[in-house]
Amino acid sequence: MTWHPGRKVSSKVLKQNALEAHPQIAPHIPHTKTYNDSNLIEMLNRYNMVFVKPIKGSLGNGVIQVSKIDGGYSYKVNSKKYKVTSYEALLRGLASSKMKRAYIIQQGIDLLRIDGSPVDYRVKYVLDKGMWRYRIILGRVARPGLSITNISKGGRVLHCNTAIRRTLGAGAVSHTIEEMKQLTRLCTYVLEQRFPGITHLGYDYGIDKNGKIWIFEVNTSPN
Repeated sequence: MTWHPGRKVSSKVLKQNALEAHPQIAPHIPHTKTYNDSNLIEMLNRYNMVFVKPIKGSLGNGVIQVSKIDGGYSYKVNSKKYKVTSYEALLRGLASSKMKRAYIIQQGIDLLRIDGSPVDYRVKYVLDKGMWRYRIILGRVARPGLSITNISKGGRVLHCNTAIRRTLGAGAVSHTIEEMKQLTRLCTYVLEQRFPGITHLGYDYGIDKNGKIWIFEVNTSPN
């Protein structure tokens, strides 16, 4: 994690609550609940696939993909996939995989793919001499067999134009990047009001098969 003197906000829940309160931002945030047994089964019944994430975490550490499948459930920890036939067995498996910290459950999004692997986007936005500036806008493709795109987990970087062109087509590049920038500016305004002193933000965006942009996370200590 990169060090900088600005304010850090580690809780995903606090940041998401601030953003969800804005009517223009809320539709771009996946449905999220705190982790418990009843919330997990409710989310799986509704979405079939979810991600279980630590409330305080980074670099993709501790993220588990959980799916409802024919004959039971599956869960993926890094590149290892496990299948179980009952909800009770799923809970036991997750308990043995999770570290002893608080988790959330986030709606799974069917992301666009490159070479069979999901792709998402990182936008780094930094306060520099009183002005917010874009430092990085790039695509990240997950390592084969993984669901998360973090570079620390073997994901590879693509120029954002290349990633958008290969998934949505050349005609979508300009307006897709502009929509990400507009969301970034709006979210930053909201977060500045709620958390004065933030100076470095890393936005993780995904695009689903309908071309909709989703905000997965905002990191106040982006790499």
